[in-house]
Amino acid sequence: MFVDPLWKSTRARELAAQRRPGALIRLGREHRAWTLAVLGGRIGCSPATVSRLERSARVVDLALVHRAALEVGVPRHILVASLAPPSPAVPAATRVTASQRDAEEDPMRRRTLLTATATAGPVALLTGLDDALANTPAPVGTGPLDARLSSARALYDQGRHSQLLAALPALIADGHSASASRQSLDQARLSSVYSLASAVLIKLGSYDRARLTADRARTWAEVSGSPLAAAAAARELAIVLRHQDRHADAQRLMTSAAATVEATGLRTEPAAAAYAQMLCTLAYTAARGGERADALAMTEEARRAACRLPGTAPAGRLFPISPAAVDLYAVGVHWALGDAGAALDAGKNLRADQFSTAERKARMGTDMARAWWAWNRPAQTARALLDAYRASPGEVRDRPAIRSIVDELAERHPRTTGVRELHTAVTRA
Repeated sequence: MFVDPLWKSTRARELAAQRRPGALIRLGREHRAWTLAVLGGRIGCSPATVSRLERSARVVDLALVHRAALEVGVPRHILVASLAPPSPAVPAATRVTASQRDAEEDPMRRRTLLTATATAGPVALLTGLDDALANTPAPVGTGPLDARLSSARALYDQGRHSQLLAALPALIADGHSASASRQSLDQARLSSVYSLASAVLIKLGSYDRARLTADRARTWAEVSGSPLAAAAAARELAIVLRHQDRHADAQRLMTSAAATVEATGLRTEPAAAAYAQMLCTLAYTAARGGERADALAMTEEARRAACRLPGTAPAGRLFPISPAAVDLYAVGVHWALGDAGAALDAGKNLRADQFSTAERKARMGTDMARAWWAWNRPAQTARALLDAYRASPGEVRDRPAIRSIVDELAERHPRTTGVRELHTAVTRA
């Protein structure tokens, strides 16, 4: 494919290396002799917005950056290089301290340090992830990336959030190293790493970090050309937008993502699962935005889409959706619409054995608990949360919204059966 010599120039390479996508857009615009107004008209914004976009050192609207870069002809690999986090300034070996060398030479001490890291609380581990997002660590290369990504997904499925946070910096480092191949599969894997990071950050209520990782997931998914990676990234970003009370933006994003997946023809089971998952997320997003008719219609469409899927979603699947999972989403949809009675009715036939992962089993408990709590049934709420905790402690302990229900139960109904046991288990964890 022809690439304009402009993008092979020293100036273009420098701007990409300096992580200045706005300056690359300006370079392309001026190369085409377009005014700010011309480019603004082509991408649907004002000249002032284009000017801010070109001058900004920080990416505020990734979608707008994509549109503008595409319009002025910035090649995808150049754009991705400009959006990537900075690489480490010095090799890791030059930064190893004497104590670190001792730890590496002493297997017992190394195991102790790794155990301490893996068992640290999620909040403490966010600092390490912040460092990795700001300055990509040197590659670790401790095994095939596919296997490690699968292990990381398993940690998410088990609700082991601390261990997952501890593993993410090395995954991000090796994902970026692998993506240097410019192979679409390596780029899709890196997108999946960032989508997984966004998913766990959403669990912890860290929405600013989740927005950053979801944006990066979308960038690498778009570069890879993988519709499933793009769908996963769009879903995580939509969930972040929903938590930031941007329901309309989230719904538009999910509608577009669902249409893109549908356009593949849904000929494979993973594609059909992705489409059903998109519809479920769309339904819940519409419900949170108060769009009752759309929410209920999307829920029914998701049920139809899930009919061809296995009764229990295979463990490790990117979109772990099944007919029972759609019914679980219906519980959430009715709860979000303020109809706790309908939520309880939607979940009355759900059983833990219908779900293949601890995370989904616990999610059944927490979603039913929210409905019971809205119905003012503290004993049933406590029982559902205890079931969730037994399936996956992290799903109760680490999620701020669920933890707040536990605290309110202990404050308002301390003598109700199960409340003291629940509160003790969560606070001592």
